[in-house]
Parts: sequence; structure tokens; C-alpha cells
Amino acid sequence: MIWLWWLIPGLLVASGALMLVERSGARTTLFLPFKGDVKRETRFLAQWGQFVCTAICTTLVLQLDPSRANKGRMVPTVVAVMLASAASNLIKRLVGRVRPGRPGAGQFLGPSWKHANYRESFPSSHTACAAALSAGLAWIYPQAAATFWTLAVACGLLRYLMDAHWPSDVLGGFALGYGCAGICWWFFVILHPYW
Repeated sequence: MIWLWWLIPGLLVASGALMLVERSGARTTLFLPFKGDVKRETRFLAQWGQFVCTAICTTLVLQLDPSRANKGRMVPTVVAVMLASAASNLIKRLVGRVRPGRPGAGQFLGPSWKHANYRESFPSSHTACAAALSAGLAWIYPQAAATFWTLAVACGLLRYLMDAHWPSDVLGGFALGYGCAGICWWFFVILHPYW
């Protein structure tokens, strides 16, 4: 496992800087129309790290990898995805940032425990889950790390390109997902290697 200690603070600083740019009124959203096959393919890639994708990856590792160690390491990976999802949804409810293209776009409305999609922009939970899944899979299979990280980055970029999130939301989600993966791997693989 290669832990990039500087990645989380770097992403959080970049996310904060982008929030300042976004709040200044600079145009940071694109409003691109996706149609036909392009729309379908991009929606598929934007789901990397979500429930079905994580379940498919877990099933493939369990079926194809004879190593007991790698099968066991899917547990911290799946737990990291679940933790990233729960943490991002908690933060979304606490900060209440309005999504792009909505009235009051970019504003932080504060806490609300009631679900309201328009005010649940920060952080991107799709990106957080994608980063958590990619981190775990890259640590299990370092030879395929570039592919896994490309999928996570594609997911985050598509969340931005589809105007679902601000750029800062995507970077914040990436930091959260990577952090959740690191915590889960530290707990399951380093602290309790024989669980």
C-alpha cells in the first residue's frame, strides 16, 4: 500500500481555493448537453464506486483471485466505500450547499436532516465512493492502479461536466474517499492483519 500523505491536504486546499473562485462569480460550470450514446456511456462511467459497481468488483475478486489475502482485502475496500458514502451524506446534510444551475447556486444553507437533492452538492458522494473503491483496488492490484485511478478521475470529472457538482465538491469528495480508504486499510490491514 502506497499512502500519499500529501494528497488529502492538497485536495482540501485546492477545494477551498476553488470555493473562493466559485463564490467570486467566476463561471465554473459548463452546462454541456450530452446526447445519445455519449450520454449513456458517460452516465455509466459516472457510477464507478456506487453500489452495483462495488458489488460487481467484489464478486469478480472473489471469483477470479485465488489469493485469500486479496479476497480478505475486499472487506476494507467495501467498508471504505460505505464509509465514504455515509460520511459524504452526513456532510451534505450539515453544510447544505446548493448545486449548480439551481436558485441560490453555490450557497451554503446550513444543516437540514431532510433530504433535498438541490442542496446536497458538497462533497460529491459519487467521487468519494469512486476514490475509495479505486484506492482499495489499486492497493490490492498495484499493476492495475492506473486503470482504477483513471476510473475515479473520470467519475469525478463527469460529475462536474454533467453539472451535478462544483469543481470544489469533486475535489472534496476525492479527499474524503481517499481518507476513508486509508482509515479502513489502516484498521483492517495494518492494525488487524489476521481479522
